[in-house]
Order: sequence, then structure tokens, then C-alpha cells
Amino acid sequence: MSDHIPPVDVKTHGLQALIEQTIVLLGEDTSREGLRETPKRVEKSLRFLTSGYRQDIDTVLNDAFFTVTHEEMVIVKDINFFSLCEHHLLPFFGKCHIGYLPNGRVVGLSKLPRVVEMFSRRLQLQERLTCEIAQTILDKVEPFGVGVVMEAQHLCMMMRGVEKQNSKTVTSAMLGVFKSDPKTRAEFLDLLRHDR
Repeated sequence: MSDHIPPVDVKTHGLQALIEQTIVLLGEDTSREGLRETPKRVEKSLRFLTSGYRQDIDTVLNDAFFTVTHEEMVIVKDINFFSLCEHHLLPFFGKCHIGYLPNGRVVGLSKLPRVVEMFSRRLQLQERLTCEIAQTILDKVEPFGVGVVMEAQHLCMMMRGVEKQNSKTVTSAMLGVFKSDPKTRAEFLDLLRHDR
């Protein structure tokens, strides 16, 4: 282990102490019953919500690639995700839709939600999250192209700031033929609208 990286128990204790100090600076009494265990609970929660930093994409995909002879579009819609906005550390959440055009192989369907989960469990911007998912699928699955569309509601817009509860942010990333071929892109977007 590197000398500059403290052991996990030291990092855990340090984070809990910072959370306790934050609660005190906000004007609360951390010795009262409801807050006594809060630093420990928040630390555990934050570790879970940022667990994507401690995951490896190759382990997530687990070599679940399969040879195919067809080149029909594969789409997985309505993948629920939750993430933390890096600007305010408030949640944003919604649905992710992924499509790709196979080039001789596909990846196990359950792996696409796992890719979404890995990147969303980090401090994020929705725009970057969308691009990271798309680029990873392009790099690892090696399809002719990939499209990712994400729709999310951001608590930093709903609870503070403009306080617009019904606003939704939509981002997209189109790579390969999804970017260069308007027909492929249109087919993907039309299939996303189907049944809506």
C-alpha cells in the first residue's frame, strides 16, 4: 500500500469526523438522539453512492461477449439510475436508454445496466455521464455505433435554485454510425419513442 493512502478505517473515521463537524457548523447538536449515529450512516451512504470509483469496467463486463451474425440494433430502455451532482452533492435520477449496432458480437444484456450503475455511482455531471457510458460501450463492445439518451430530474434544480419541480434534463451521445448516419440515429430515437 502506498504511504500517502491512509488505511480504510482511518479514512472512515476521518470522513465521519468531517460529517459531524458539518452538522455542528449547520447549527445542530450531534449529541442528541436522532443525530448521534448520523455521521456513521452518512459515511456509509456516501461510500455506497460513490462505489463506482472502486469498480473496474472489465470486472463489471466479466467477458460476457457473444458472437452474432446479425447486425440488428440492440436497445435496452428505461434503465433506472441515481447519481450525485458534483456541484452540490445532491441527487439526480432518471432513466438511461442505450442502443448499439453489433459488429459481430454483443454483450450480455444485464451488463449494460451495470455499466450505467458503475459510472452513475460517482460525483457526476449528466452530460459527462452520458458520454462515459457511450464511449465505454464503443470501446469494449466494438459495435458499428452506439447511442445513449439520459433523462433526469435534478434535486439541485428542484429543491433549491430555480425550484422547478417538473423540469427534466435530457442528454444524448451518438457515436459511430449513430452519429454519421441520420437513418440509424432516427431509427434509434423512433424506437425510444415507441410505447411512450
